Order: sequence, then structure tokens, then C-alpha cells
Amino acid sequence: MKPHNIALLPAAGVGSRFGANIPKQYARLLNKPVLQHTIDLFAANPRISQIAVVVSPNDDWFDDCITLPPQAAVYRVGGNSRAESIANGLAYLLRHKIIGETDTVLVHDAARCCLPQTALNRLLDALEQDHENRGAILAIPVADTLKRQTPNAPHIAHTVSREYLWQAQTPQAFQAALLHRALQQTDLAQITDDASAIELLGIQPILVEGDSRNIKLTRPDDARLAAYFLQNPDN
Repeated sequence: MKPHNIALLPAAGVGSRFGANIPKQYARLLNKPVLQHTIDLFAANPRISQIAVVVSPNDDWFDDCITLPPQAAVYRVGGNSRAESIANGLAYLLRHKIIGETDTVLVHDAARCCLPQTALNRLLDALEQDHENRGAILAIPVADTLKRQTPNAPHIAHTVSREYLWQAQTPQAFQAALLHRALQQTDLAQITDDASAIELLGIQPILVEGDSRNIKLTRPDDARLAAYFLQNPDN
């Protein structure tokens, strides 16, 4: 049986830098919560079999503002960090046989609600050709000049070469059993994304060209740009 593609959306954080009085995934953007936009973009892709949304056990917003499509479900097993929420959610899905070990899990930030379908399909295409099960992530080559700061003050220590540097995005996609093993074997406080846990196993995931529109809502002014991208889709 061909493995299924499962979207896993960690949505247990509070997003304090976004400046809203509620967690940023529930902030309204074009009359819908940010998380609803994110769920809907995966529901619109026929290559995605299931959508698993991981929220905090103490979440008081989800039921009041989110409408789940038939292929989606919410799991109240979120942790204190993004990595913990992913690890908890994945362990729950595997333990209860909601997904299989060979299924592909696409972990995507709940606050990246502008992911174009073209970028998502590029990632899915790369995964179908990944016969070594290395997994793949969306990323874009670094275009700006990078400066490293001195340790004790905001002064330039030196310029960092941007050759071979990519800025990671999500989704980041791996075989369910592989990602589960990687997360179980690492200190979750030390990893900054899912691929970094896979890298610690000595595996080199594939870099797939992402999209500059695939922004993560972090600060209040990000909402205006996200609204523009949602109003002007180019799939």
C-alpha cells in the first residue's frame, strides 16, 4: 500500500511576539483565524490524506473558531514547545495507529498560512522520488548579506558567506517512524526545526525550493503582507 501524506500542524504556542491578545494562530486575518487558513490550504490539496492539528490540552479557543474539514482532526497533546508538540502528536498518532510508520508526515507551522500549492506540490514531488527515505524540506537560498555580531555588543564581527546557505521553511517532511525515532533520541530543547533532529542521525534531507510568500507570522506587521498574499494567490 502506498504511504499516505499526513499534515501535522503544531498549534499549541502563544506567539507572544505577534502582539495579539490571543495566540497568533487564532488571530483573525481576512475574517478567518490564521490557523483556519493553514488547515484549508492542506485540505485543498488532494495529495494530503489527513490533517492532524496539535493544540494545548488547555486550549480554550479552538472549538469556538475553527471548522475542521472531513480529513482533519484535533489532538490535545501539545507541549511547552513546538518540538514537544510535534513529538507528542506524532507519538500519539503512531501509538493509536491513526497513521502508519511508513506514512509521510509533513510538519508545518500553523502560522505559515500563505504556503502556495505550487511549493507544496514541489515538496510532494521530491518526496515521491526520495527512494532513500531521507525526507525533504522547503527552503530558499539566502539572498541577503549576513553579518555575525560580536558577543558583547551589536557590532559587526565579520561577514558570513552566504554560499550554500538556505533559509529553512516548512513543511518539513519525513517518514513517520524516522521522525519519531529522531525526536525520541535528541534533546528537544536543542533543535530548532525537525530537519535538525534528522541530521543528528547522520541523514541529509533534500532541500526543495520554497517560496518567498511562505512567510511565518511572527510580528504584527507580518499580517498585512500575509493578507496581501492570501488575496492574491498565484498557485
